[in-house]
Amino acid sequence: MSGYEERKRGMETQLAHDSELNFKVRNRRNRLLGEWAAFQLGLEGKDAMAYAQDVVHADFSEPGEDDVARKVMDDFKTYGVAVTPASLRHRMAMLMGQAERQVHDEV
Repeated sequence: MSGYEERKRGMETQLAHDSELNFKVRNRRNRLLGEWAAFQLGLEGKDAMAYAQDVVHADFSEPGEDDVARKVMDDFKTYGVAVTPASLRHRMAMLMGQAERQVHDEV
């Protein structure tokens, strides 16, 4: 194998690894967001865990994180939880940092 092919293979391997890590971090952030939102909605136990899973699955609706924010905001509006879109986005950013630390600590 030539040096170019080795570098190409190494870059492809690194890209796959980075993509997998990003996917894990994003899913962790969404689960943490779901757990936080469940608490805000007054859910506990199995109901809270199921809600957190619903938030994780909401991210598969469309590219980006708008689908997750929209799901949580819609649920907050339905149940009368007073959270602004800006504060939700701030929470999501904070939880992204927490998720990154957790996932990188596990690797």
